[in-house]
Amino acid sequence: MKGARRVLYLGLALGLLMFAVPRLENGYGLTLPTLFSCIWICFSLLIIASQLHFLLGVDEEQRKELARIKRAKRAGRERLLRRYMN
Repeated sequence: MKGARRVLYLGLALGLLMFAVPRLENGYGLTLPTLFSCIWICFSLLIIASQLHFLLGVDEEQRKELARIKRAKRAGRERLLRRYMN
């Protein structure tokens, strides 16, 4: 389900970028509309990059390591609680 949602977001971001880039004003010097266009395109590319990052599973190893650490902490807390309960 999460993968499908990420694909949907990626498709929406790409579609929005393809729809909006021809309509944005850029190339007329350093004006406010040009600055807005550059910032908007950079933000859109950042969203696309983040969706691709999660879809490609770049940080899968880090996610597994964090899950292992969380399980170890939870087990430690359970042992501590059992020690106090007995």
